[in-house]
Amino acid sequence: MLKIRNVILVMGVLMTPLVASPAVAEVSIGIGFPRVSIGINLPAYPRLVRVPGYPVYYAPQLEANFFFYDGMYWVFHHDNWYASSWYNGPWAFVPPDYVPMYILRVPVRYYRQPPTYFRGWRADAPPRWKENFGRDWEQRKGDWDKGDRRAAPPPVYQRQYSGDRYPQHVERQRELQQEKYRYQPRDPVVRQHYQERGKDQSQGKSQGRDKGRDR
Repeated sequence: MLKIRNVILVMGVLMTPLVASPAVAEVSIGIGFPRVSIGINLPAYPRLVRVPGYPVYYAPQLEANFFFYDGMYWVFHHDNWYASSWYNGPWAFVPPDYVPMYILRVPVRYYRQPPTYFRGWRADAPPRWKENFGRDWEQRKGDWDKGDRRAAPPPVYQRQYSGDRYPQHVERQRELQQEKYRYQPRDPVVRQHYQERGKDQSQGKSQGRDKGRDR
């Protein structure tokens, strides 16, 4: 549980910008620790399309491996996974063991910018993650290619926040999410991220009040 908590704390910093225009958006994503720059900069909310038979959405107009699942956005970039609660970040690195299984099950054909080593793999099957993450990962994950396929609704309210209106501060993103998006994640890892994010927000407000009293 401690290991999961540490990963979730990293994910809690996942909220800065990703947006797509009607045409193919220029992609660049950004992250560090906990925030990194990964080179995805979207001018507007991307069009999301359901992956047939999966509880995951992808962005067909983006030249990026951009997905939405269980209340969060996911990007596969340079052999790493990143996640955010908002479509344009900020983003946080997610270790392989903590990437939701439903994301990893998405077939190869829905990767808009697949790595070169995906070539020759079946387009209608998931990537061969054990070749990327190793046999130990496969053993820990067990039957990672099976499970529930119900889809969560994307937070389309974020469409109204683009360009200069995009909330740059994580605190403001959290406030808007709590006010306008009542969905509760089902995936244990994603759900724990939401819980940790709420704790961080409460602690931040409490510290702010304490500082005000000190003055």
